[in-house]
Order: sequence, then C-alpha cells, then structure tokens
Amino acid sequence: MDNVSRVTSFVLSGLNVTVNYRVALFSLTLLSYCFVVLVNVALIVTIILDKNMHEPMYILLCTFCMNGLYGTTGFYPKILWDLSSSVHVISYSGCLVQALVMSSFVNSDMSILAAMAYDRYVAICRPLVYHSIMSNQRLLMLVCFSLLTSFCISAMNIILTSRLKLCSPYIDRLYCMNWIIVKLACFPADTIVNNIVAYITIIIYAFHAFFIVWSYVYVIKTCVNSLENRAKFMQTCVPHLTSLLIFIVTILFDVFNLRFGSNLPPTIQNVIAIELLIIPPIMNPIVYGFKLTIIRNRILGITCKIKR
Repeated sequence: MDNVSRVTSFVLSGLNVTVNYRVALFSLTLLSYCFVVLVNVALIVTIILDKNMHEPMYILLCTFCMNGLYGTTGFYPKILWDLSSSVHVISYSGCLVQALVMSSFVNSDMSILAAMAYDRYVAICRPLVYHSIMSNQRLLMLVCFSLLTSFCISAMNIILTSRLKLCSPYIDRLYCMNWIIVKLACFPADTIVNNIVAYITIIIYAFHAFFIVWSYVYVIKTCVNSLENRAKFMQTCVPHLTSLLIFIVTILFDVFNLRFGSNLPPTIQNVIAIELLIIPPIMNPIVYGFKLTIIRNRILGITCKIKR
C-alpha cells in the first residue's frame, strides 16, 4: 500500500477526448485568455489612472478584476501547455498549488462580492455617513480581509489534503481541485477532518451569501420610495447583481458537475468545468464597463485618443 500511495505526479485525463481538436482548442483557449487579460487589465488601468475613480466602489471593482486575473493565471498557462503536449502531467506540488489558486480565487470572489454589497448598502441606505464609514482605513481592511482570509481558509484545506496517502495519480478533470484530490485518498477515514473543514468553509461562504441577500433587502426597501435612489440602484447595483448572478450560476453548474456529472459526455463535463474560469472573468469587466458611465466614458475617451 505504501508503494501505491507515493504519488509524485498526477495525470490530468480530462483532455484525453479532445486530442483530435488540439490545434483548434489551443487557438480558442489562447484567444480567450488574451481577451480575459485585455478586458480586466483595461478596467484596472482605467481605475488606477483616473483619480475620480479612487472611491470604494471602484477600488473594490479593481480588486475584483485583479482576483479574476489571479484565478485565470492559475489555469490558462497550464491548459495551454497541455494542449501543446501529448502528455498531460502535473507534479504533486504543482497540483496542490493549482488547487490552492482555484479555491482561493473562488472564495475571494465571494468575499469581494460581499464587500461590494456592504458598500452599496452604506451608499444607498446611509448616504450621510458613507464617507465616514467607508474610510480609506475601512476599505483597506475590507480588501485585506476578503483576500487574506480566503487564501488562509483555502490553504488550510490544501494543507490537510497534503497529509493524505493517495492511491491513484489520475484526475478526471482539466485542472486540479482540492475535492478531487481528497477523493483519491486510500483510506476514507483519513478524510474526516478534510470533510469537516470543507463543510465549515461552505458554511462561512454561505453566510457571505446570506449577508449579500440581507444587504439588498434593505437596499431595495430604501429604493422603492425614492426616485433618486432607484436611479442610483440601477446605475451601481445592477452590475453587482449581474456579477453575483453569473458567479452563482457558474458555481452551481460546477457543483452539479462534480456531484452528478459522471453520466454526462466528457466534452460537456469539460465545458462545465472551465466556465467558471471563462464567463465571470470576461463578463464582469464588460458588464461594469458598459453600465458604469464614468468607466464607459473614460474607456471611450482613451479609445478615441488612440485612434487619433
């Protein structure tokens, strides 16, 4: 058993069915990655350069886009390498790092969305004290809490996974995920602590979701009787709710794929597996760029200058 459990590398078998379309998939994946980088970097640079956007809402949005780049960078370079190679192997440590990036990316997204919901709640429900509540210090605390807490929680899950003895090097997925690695454990009894911590993690981020719902219940109540607040809601809250909806839908698809996707064709499983790393990082900057007037005008202004 000890000989079997000494896994030093993993085979990512999710690409085995797509060998005949490798060139087309490589080109499409590279194009997708370039577009993700382009739209996110454009929004980040626009917010950094324009002093009028050095406000909590835009800084949180900038953090949101940076996290999108972080998550996609943990996936795209490796998948591009696999598409250009006939052997889809990743080292044990590399797999744990990728699982850490994927997990912390998703958790951070949820935390940042909760921070953005809090910002909108204060801006609409308590506008007179907005600048005192959302001070630079409070904003820095929110950003650090969103990123560092998510990373530490994800790291704790990965550290617990690293102690497990594994009986198989085969991961039936395009990339490494903590839960997939845990399922490879030789002794199910060893994964009890992993499962407990995983459920605690789910509960923590379920509270994030509850907080977002609670915030918007109060925001909507405040906006009902005020034309000015309704305009503010449509301008600043709709993009946030759109991002939240995209995030939740992609997460649910991924969860159902993990739990019940074994009967689906491998191609469909692959599409569902990567949608979280394609749809939100592309759609979020576009949604905010088109909906928030100041960002849209700034980007259009830069575009016109470039054309001249």
